[in-house]
Amino acid sequence: MFYIPIIGSFFEAALAVIEKKVLRKHNINAVNFTMYSFLSIIIVMLIPLYFFWKVTPEATQLTNLLIFISIVVTSVFANITFAYSLKRENLSEMEPIRLMQPLFILLIAFSLSFFFSAYYNERNYPILILSLIASLTLILSHVTKRHLKMDKYILAGIIGNFLFALEVVISKSILPYYSSFTFYFLRSLFIFIICIVIWHPKIKPLKKGTRNLFFIMGIIAVIYRLIIYYGYQNIGIIMTTILFLLSTILIYISAAVFLKEKIKKQQIISSIVIITCIIISIIISK
Repeated sequence: MFYIPIIGSFFEAALAVIEKKVLRKHNINAVNFTMYSFLSIIIVMLIPLYFFWKVTPEATQLTNLLIFISIVVTSVFANITFAYSLKRENLSEMEPIRLMQPLFILLIAFSLSFFFSAYYNERNYPILILSLIASLTLILSHVTKRHLKMDKYILAGIIGNFLFALEVVISKSILPYYSSFTFYFLRSLFIFIICIVIWHPKIKPLKKGTRNLFFIMGIIAVIYRLIIYYGYQNIGIIMTTILFLLSTILIYISAAVFLKEKIKKQQIISSIVIITCIIISIIISK
């Protein structure tokens, strides 16, 4: 089952590169970027939804409905704070903050394992330690002196990434009551509606090339999130997270090839550490 999250890391890398390209070259602000992203996801899922729709009676129980509502609300606030953090002039300064999300996911999943049976298998200490090493190495490889200066944009970025991590971890507890496809569609639909109500964005017509990129992003985002849900249900949150760290290495390579960005020495070192941790994790999990 390990190869499926590894395949998912390729989709995450592709999504990150396309997002960077859209934000850099197509002059779209953070709010409209969020709106178009959710809209593209919803459109992509509309027709297949007929074949993959599944909601069990347990999903309508009060506790599970409240969990679903908390997921949607948490994600809305995550998107708002993240969009606000993008107002910082130099987007590259937010990179170490974005990379904190896997660390948050690991810590939240491990903490919940002491309170809820759905997360009990997240107390695999060897995998957890390897995941923490890989995640911390990834963050430290991007930190410079200017990143240590806290301001309101940095704080918003940290809060946003923590909320994104919290939302995706909580999702595991109610995923058995939906098909992953149905769950992601409903989540995206409600988030889109609430964000429209909150932000009242001015929707402008997009050029054909930009529309195509958003459509591609929608397809990749759906596949990427479905693979995450598959990993969470079958091999656990912590193991899935460490396998998805491979995407960072793929992003380095893709950015160098397609965006002409230079690969730094720190990134090479962190890549070696991450690959080593992933290999050891797979070996000891068999």
